[in-house]
Amino acid sequence: MAKATKKQALGRGLSALLKDPEHDIKSAEDKNADKLVGHIVELELTSIEVNPFQPRTSFNEESLRELASSIKELGVIQPITVRKVDFNKYQLVSGERRFRASKLIGLETIPSYIRIANDQESLEMALVENIQRQDLDPIEIAISYQRLIDEIDITQEQLSDRVGKNRSTIANYLRLLKLDPIIQTGMRDGFVSMGHGRALINVEDPQTQLDIYEKILEKSLSVRDTEKLVRELNAVPTKKPAAKPKALPQEFKKRVKEFSEYLGAKVDIKVEPKGKGKLIIPFTSEEDFNRIKKLIQGEA
Repeated sequence: MAKATKKQALGRGLSALLKDPEHDIKSAEDKNADKLVGHIVELELTSIEVNPFQPRTSFNEESLRELASSIKELGVIQPITVRKVDFNKYQLVSGERRFRASKLIGLETIPSYIRIANDQESLEMALVENIQRQDLDPIEIAISYQRLIDEIDITQEQLSDRVGKNRSTIANYLRLLKLDPIIQTGMRDGFVSMGHGRALINVEDPQTQLDIYEKILEKSLSVRDTEKLVRELNAVPTKKPAAKPKALPQEFKKRVKEFSEYLGAKVDIKVEPKGKGKLIIPFTSEEDFNRIKKLIQGEA
């Protein structure tokens, strides 16, 4: 059974609110609509339908199974987004892979953000207000930034103006969403800080990321220690493949054969990739050496 976060547990109360037919919320102006916009709500999977106009129709089965396994272990880290179409009926806006993977492991509910009629401005205001809260963890902030970019359809530069943060700050938060879900969960639970996460982003290999994450937990590494570990890892030089010996030109082969015949010894030649080379003349004794010497000097 997937682990439930504190916010998902609170969302179950909102789920009950949505099942009250006498006070069905149909627009942002309706009573209690403000309790939904910008909040996570636990919705029954059976009340959600996929978007028939979704351009993506094929999903990799193996990838879905891997995501399902992650959800079973860690829960749904990033809620899906749905649009309310009728009483207790919703249409998927984003997060179909999470939706499908949750169904795959038999979950009954899934954490969701609900879009309702005329809620664009309300949603934006709620998200911006939510970002200003002091008790948010880095991943929650990153998800809120990403939602604003995706759902309000704005750039990082425009988002920077709306929330009063530097664009580089926003970019640093968004990069955290590229971390392995296990590390993201560790950040949400307070096991590691945003500084640790920013250091781990510089490690490209996911498994190496996790290995370092485990070291952080095991040895209580500080952010500075983690940064040093990542620098040392990235500084390990990759072994360059040995340069292939340059092919011996046909003219050289002909001259080597002539040298060998003239000197009465098997002459060898070594040519480096850049064109430099060595002519190697073997001898068997001092007497043989003197013989070759005379031949070279033209004294024979």
